Amino acid sequence: MDTLSATLSALADPTRRAILARLTTGEASVSELAEPFNMSLVAVSKHLKVLEKAGLISKGREAQWRPCRLEAKPLRQVDDWLESYRQFWNDNLDRLEDYAALLQKGGKNDPSN
Repeated sequence: MDTLSATLSALADPTRRAILARLTTGEASVSELAEPFNMSLVAVSKHLKVLEKAGLISKGREAQWRPCRLEAKPLRQVDDWLESYRQFWNDNLDRLEDYAALLQKGGKNDPSN
């Protein structure tokens, strides 16, 4: 699976998105990440494995503590991919705005004329 597909697949799950959102505030242990969820540590660990495989998180090792941290580089690739779609929608909205302005001025394309 290519990097973009792995990233999008990992982001498809709301629990994994919530974990990433939590990691934007700083490193956290597995138990800290599991705290807001009604699931076992094993289930949270499975989510973390998916995120780690996609390159979205990394795990450190400090004595007995294994902090998870956000790795944002794969998110940049998603943002780059989405940019063309963002431009598409901006262009369409600009044309719609121009058309609405023409209608307000009573332009020749106004169906009420």
